[in-house]
This record gives sequence, structure tokens and C-alpha cells, in this order.
Amino acid sequence: MLVMLQAVLGFDNLLYISLESQKAPEDKQSLVRKTGIGLAVVFRIALLFILMRVISMVQDTLFSINMEGIFVGTFNLHSLIVLFGGIFILYTAIKEIWHMMSLDPDNNGQTTKKPKTAGQVIFWIVLMNLVFSFDSILSAMALSQVFVVMATAIIIGGILMIWLADSVSTFLKRNRMYEVLGLFVLFVVGIMLITEGGHLAHLEIAGTKITVMNKVTFYFIITIMVLIDVVQGRYQRKISKKLDHSE
Repeated sequence: MLVMLQAVLGFDNLLYISLESQKAPEDKQSLVRKTGIGLAVVFRIALLFILMRVISMVQDTLFSINMEGIFVGTFNLHSLIVLFGGIFILYTAIKEIWHMMSLDPDNNGQTTKKPKTAGQVIFWIVLMNLVFSFDSILSAMALSQVFVVMATAIIIGGILMIWLADSVSTFLKRNRMYEVLGLFVLFVVGIMLITEGGHLAHLEIAGTKITVMNKVTFYFIITIMVLIDVVQGRYQRKISKKLDHSE
């Protein structure tokens, strides 16, 4: 059950890793993915070890904001981590989508951005992996209190991610249109994390309570987005073939 939990909740994480690793020098991208995931697994286990001993601390209130009718919230460490992760993922998705829209068509769609160093990319992969893993670790702790069992599930999940990372990245490179889909998936992930953090902080904006996006709703949206992309791709290919035959 824990391995399945890691696999399901790790989908968006793997997608982020595949897209982020493309910012590293091309000859180091595979190494960056494997190193980033490997380090993230080590830090996940360390985070699990710490959370099992200080679980109450992440739930304790750090501060509150009470601007009645405008902005109300009670923040703890858990809600702040999830909110930060959601805002960063949303920012990353919007920035990359905007960059795609501003590509120079005379440059064959190639990016002109200066690549990040391998160390920078690994840092962000590890950091965001920890943000993504925070809720999965807390969910795992609800299923088991045995450290060895949970650590083993994290290691197996990490091995699966390392095994799939290159394949996912290669697929996105060969099918650039699916890279667009991946960025919009990350966009939805960012919204989901923000709503989850807002729910944990009992946020009210303009008198409206922030409610968490249901996981079923999230996967339903992702499924619809994938189906739309697949159907649209096939439809465009058929139209292209008809146009070629007519010429």
C-alpha cells in the first residue's frame, strides 16, 4: 500500500523532475535526474525520521492573521511548506508556458535561455521533492508507524522514479506538444497545493473559505487534459494527411 501511495503521489514529482532537468547541460541531464532523486530519497528518509519525533511541532500554530472580511488565517509549519511549494510550482509553470509562447520561430523552437548548472538543478529537484513528499510522508504515517516499513517504501518509490525518469524525459523531448501538457499539469498541481495549504491554514479571503481540491477531482482533470491532447493530436494528423493528399 505504501509503495502504491508513493507511486501515485510521485507522478507530479516525476513530471517536475523531467521538465526541470532539461535546464541542465544536455550531457549531464540524466546524471542530474538520478543524483537529484537519489539525494531526495535520502532526505525523505531523514524527514520521515524527524517527523515521527516532532509531528506535533509541524501542526502547532506559528502565527495568525485576522483581517476580518479581508484575510483570515492560522498558519503552522505544515501549511507554510505546502503553500510555498504550490506558489513555486505555479510560478514555474506560468514562467515556462510564457517562455514557450515567446520562442523565436526563426530559431526552430530552440530555447535561447542560458542553461543552469547541474548543481542548481539538483538543488531545486531535491527541494521540490521534499515539498512534494511532505504530504505523502504524513499519509504514510497514517498507514503505518513502523519506520523500517515506511523507509523501505520510500526507497522502492525512489528506485522506480530513477528507472522511469530518463524514459519520461526522453518522451517529452520527442513529443514537444506533451511538454506543454506537462506544464499545464504542473499548473494544476500548483493550484492543488495552494488550496491544500490554504485549507490547512483555515484561510478565508474576502469572507470565502479556501477548500482543498479533492484528489479525485485532480486526477479527473488530468485525465480529461490528457484525453483532449491525444484526441486533438490525432485529429490534427488526420487533417494534415487530407491536406497533403489534396495537394
